[in-house]
Amino acid sequence: MFKSWLWAFATVSSRTLHIAWDEAGCLCPVGDLFNYAAPDDDTLLEDEDTAELTNYQQKNGMTNSSERLTDGGYEDCNAYCLYARKNYKKGEQVLLAYGTYTNLELLEHYGFLLGENPNEKTFIELDLDICSVGTWPKDSMYIHPNGHPSFALLCALRLWSTPTNRRKAVSHQVYSGSMLSTENEMGIMKWLINKCEGTLQQLPTTVEFDDSLLVLLRTIQNSSNCRADAKRSGFEQEFAVFLRFHRAEQDCSGNSLLPFRLMRSVERWELAVQWRCNYKKTLKKCISYCEGLVHELPLQLNQQ
Repeated sequence: MFKSWLWAFATVSSRTLHIAWDEAGCLCPVGDLFNYAAPDDDTLLEDEDTAELTNYQQKNGMTNSSERLTDGGYEDCNAYCLYARKNYKKGEQVLLAYGTYTNLELLEHYGFLLGENPNEKTFIELDLDICSVGTWPKDSMYIHPNGHPSFALLCALRLWSTPTNRRKAVSHQVYSGSMLSTENEMGIMKWLINKCEGTLQQLPTTVEFDDSLLVLLRTIQNSSNCRADAKRSGFEQEFAVFLRFHRAEQDCSGNSLLPFRLMRSVERWELAVQWRCNYKKTLKKCISYCEGLVHELPLQLNQQ
């Protein structure tokens, strides 16, 4: 059954731990209970904690955890070792880094999102000639959560917008991250504005729609009359489609609460809407950032 396969895939994807000799991973009792903390410089140990833990690791032949992107691994001692990146106090929740993931990857593999993810990336569709103009990997060309283009995306666009016969002459400037000219930079910013605006226009919903839908979904999860809430919010049609998809019209009628199975589906729906809403908001931030630079660059040139 397809549903059985989905269960098995979700189990392997979300519960297994990495081992070198089997790409499926392994199940590790207790090891799969820890919630996630994104690997980031801020999560590294303080100096005193680092010295204390390093001494302990050296004494016991362990690897330095500050060198890790993940907080665990199967080691030579024939055991799966898990490492804390700080000294935890009694009663604190112990968090582990499973690896570097964007929010979409976390949602796909583990079923949750982070409000603030230092590894979050927003991708826009790029033509092949932009991706191949330099040596930057495609997955390094993205937009940061604050709307700023990544270093690789900015460099690639600077080189791509340069005439072909001049690219070799300016490549050293581009790879060092230097702005080529005010005209070149303004052209890049305008291209990004148009690209983000075009992407937003092609999407079936808006930020305002998604924000309103999120309010409804959170209300429904605490509601005694899910249909009435959907009707009042103006999302009656979307909610009816959701019920039909789950073949559950009969399970949500009158003043009844949502059944547990449907409640879990609503929770997943909320996470999907939350991700797509954040995606759109990042594109809007990029538009604002680029518009600000388009306005400032000529002023800086005149001051010079």
